[in-house]
Formats: sequence, structure tokens, C-alpha cells
Amino acid sequence: MNDFAKPPANPASIPAATVILAREGPAGVPEFLLVQRGEQLAFAGGALVFPGGRVDAGDGRIARNAALATGFAGLADEDAAARVTCAREALEETGVLLTEGPAPDAAALATARALLAAGPDAAEAAGFAGMLGAMGHRVDAGRFIPFARWEPPAAAAIARRFDTRFYLADAGRSASAAITPDGFEAKALRWTTAAQALADYAAGRAAMVFPTWCNMHRLAQYQSLISLFERVSALPAPYVQPRFETIAGEAWLTIPDGIDYPVTRDRVADLRRE
Repeated sequence: MNDFAKPPANPASIPAATVILAREGPAGVPEFLLVQRGEQLAFAGGALVFPGGRVDAGDGRIARNAALATGFAGLADEDAAARVTCAREALEETGVLLTEGPAPDAAALATARALLAAGPDAAEAAGFAGMLGAMGHRVDAGRFIPFARWEPPAAAAIARRFDTRFYLADAGRSASAAITPDGFEAKALRWTTAAQALADYAAGRAAMVFPTWCNMHRLAQYQSLISLFERVSALPAPYVQPRFETIAGEAWLTIPDGIDYPVTRDRVADLRRE
């Protein structure tokens, strides 16, 4: 069984999906769109993260609707729904439209995005489905490349455990030119290279939770979009569940070696806490 599709280690984990939006920077080095989360949010308040959120049951229904989605045949239900979540959350949080179809009317798109943000969480997928139908757009599963799947450490005392699938997507194909934060979940947006994001974190200018920090180290290995997308597409998306270890008398959080992550541990004392 592919680790990306395996059942969660903890049945209580909440399915979630995150999209790593990449574009070619001025020097050819990949840049990534990061969201600074609102300080008032319970999870990762104020931290830099990739756009994403909880998977809604309606996302799975969109994935299986041929009028609203394409390329989903053969995907496991959880994987299929998570790709739709990526498209929905990217639009709501950033204004990036990752769907295929005619160029949308800017005003209509802004209205649809505002409705997504204003409605209750349980209604977001239904609202997204209605928007897709009205625009004549479909979600293309092939646009979202499996990158990794993360669950919290089994020993961590976490109130809400998220089973998060990460996908890589080319933001250069976005049909939406208006990229702005939603003002609630996304306080600000930032295009940055992975190296710059890590430098800002090390200097105390930015906060990142452990999975984001590890993913940034992985992304920093690639100096072009072509090499990044070719390598990620060729590798099986790893399942990553960190664990606590004592090394030389110190507590560390570690992840497995050999899964394309060049940095695999950090001191617990240095971690961003939730």
C-alpha cells in the first residue's frame, strides 16, 4: 500500500489538505506562496503556513462529479477529496484559482470568494461546487502532485490532530491574477524562496511549525521549478509521523531518514508550540 494512501495512525485525526504553490522567481529559483495565519486562530496563530484546511465531505462529492472534476478516476477517496480541498482553500485564503475553464469574470470571482469566506465551514464545499458550476470550471486532479502526508507524533498531547496531505502545484497556471489574503485565516501573503523563509525563521522574523520548517528544507534543495516538479513527481509521497527521541541527553523531534528531507530533527526546546 502506498504510504500516502494508508489509513491514519490515529483514527481520531482530522483529514486536512495543504497546497504548496510554486512559481519561478526572478532568478529562476522557485518561490512559494506562504500565508501568515491570523493571530486569533487556535492552530498555528501568526505562523507562516501553506494554504490549506480541513477536508469537507462535500469535497469528495465534487471529486466524483464529472461535471465539476476531471482526472480523479482511480484515486482513493481520501486523496481525491483532499485535492479538491486544496483548490477550494487556495481560492478562499489567497485568491489563487486552481481550476480549469474559461477566464472568470473578476467581479463574479471576488463575490464567490467572499461567499466562501462568509459561510459556515460546513457549507464551503457546497458553495465551491456552486461556483464551479456557474463558471463552467472543473478541478483537475493532475494539477496537484502528492508531496507528503504528515500526522502529529503519537506521544504528543494535541487537542486536535490533523492528518494532512501536502500537494505541490504550479501557481503560474492560476486563472486568477488577484492574489490577496482573506483577512481572517490569512492575515498576509508572502512569495518567498525556501532559503529566505528559513533565514527569516532562524533570525526570528517568522514563525513556522515543525512540518512547515521541514518541508521548507526539502524544497530548498531544488534550484529550478523543473527539477522540483520532476523529482517530486518521481518519488512516492512519504508518510511522515515525527517521534520524540532523547539524543545526548536532549529531547528532539525527529522524522525518518531517506525520504528526501535533508533535515530530519530539531530540538524540542526550539519548536514552535501550539
